[in-house]
Amino acid sequence: MTLLALGINHRTATVEVREQVAFTPSGVKEALAQLCDLPSVYDAALVSTCNRTELYCVTAAEGEREILEWMGRYHELDADELARCAYHFWDDEAARHLMRVAVGLDSMVLGEPQILGQLKEAYQVARQAKGLSGALEGLFQHTFAVAKRVRTETGIGRNPVSVAYAAVSLASRIFDDFSQARALLVGAGETIELVAQHLHQAGVHQLVVANRTLERANQVAGSLGGEAITLDQIPDALAHADIVISSTAAPLPILGKGMVERALKKRRYRPMFMVDIAVPRDIEPEVGKLSDVFLYTVDDLEEVIDENRRHRQVAADHAESLIEHGVRDWQKGQRIRDGGALIHRVRARGEVLRDQSLDDALARLARGEAAEDVVRRLANQLTSRILHQPTVAMREAASAQDHVLLDAASTLLATTATNVTSQPS
Repeated sequence: MTLLALGINHRTATVEVREQVAFTPSGVKEALAQLCDLPSVYDAALVSTCNRTELYCVTAAEGEREILEWMGRYHELDADELARCAYHFWDDEAARHLMRVAVGLDSMVLGEPQILGQLKEAYQVARQAKGLSGALEGLFQHTFAVAKRVRTETGIGRNPVSVAYAAVSLASRIFDDFSQARALLVGAGETIELVAQHLHQAGVHQLVVANRTLERANQVAGSLGGEAITLDQIPDALAHADIVISSTAAPLPILGKGMVERALKKRRYRPMFMVDIAVPRDIEPEVGKLSDVFLYTVDDLEEVIDENRRHRQVAADHAESLIEHGVRDWQKGQRIRDGGALIHRVRARGEVLRDQSLDDALARLARGEAAEDVVRRLANQLTSRILHQPTVAMREAASAQDHVLLDAASTLLATTATNVTSQPS
């Protein structure tokens, strides 16, 4: 049996292919049951996100092809087509890959933290579906410990590398306490939706979303307890806004210098933080010349993002080093585990041979044979039975000049001259 990581991600397949091989949350348990029913699969866990679908399995050597064919049947896709955009890792490389995924080194956004939570969820689902046991469960637990250490020691996820998060990060430089801040978000696209989520997580709970269509504004604001307004209501909302972030597809600016000046007057010139993410710009450049306005553009955000990418890359290099330590620790654990299993098998075989010889001796005693003769026969019989298989193996090794095996046998059986010398009674 061996460990296999088989997957498709944003680097190897288009979004159309990734959509086709994704597993729905409600279907994962059934899929795991089918996967573990394959003759070559013993344990399995399934990770499915928007950017990757990965299977981690304890399998026989021929298991990869069988798993690919099962995946093709499940999604009604050609297995050879899947193979062309799939990657696979075995044993140590599979363990290393899982650890790199867990800390965000294999993500589209370097160091993104969401994937660790997704892996933990996949682990729990696999446990509930009884798809995990032994080595694979131990690998996931070890991976989570490594990921925790990487997050603690490298700070790989601390520096924002998305436009939405960078905008919120800039705002935190102006406001010490987000809980009292009011935010006006102009637009309702994906970027503004992410900005709203980041602001809410940072402690901003007074959110207003302005959009051309009120329905879409409600979709963004409603889940966060915010308020939705139309674009023509912006002048009134602006006077109450400490944070203004805009990202629309409008061809002309939406917030002009005069509108902002009037809002500042109503605010009694309390500072206003503004970020214009749109191209073309939503906020007139002249707004940045007003006192008490801190205006940033998408170019300013890119500078923050580039700087943070450099910080994350330094952290990523440190993370790679910690992962190598993690892989070596896992390998050591596997060797100890394998050694323990071997010791268990050897002792079990010895106990079987002992019981067989003991039963034979007791039967001879019951028939009235002399005790001394029975004991001598027991000792000879037990010695012969225990040493028979090792003796055969050593003869074959000697014939093949397998000195490695002979040296190992000498160490294991303690056959050096000092060890076999008779001890005084």
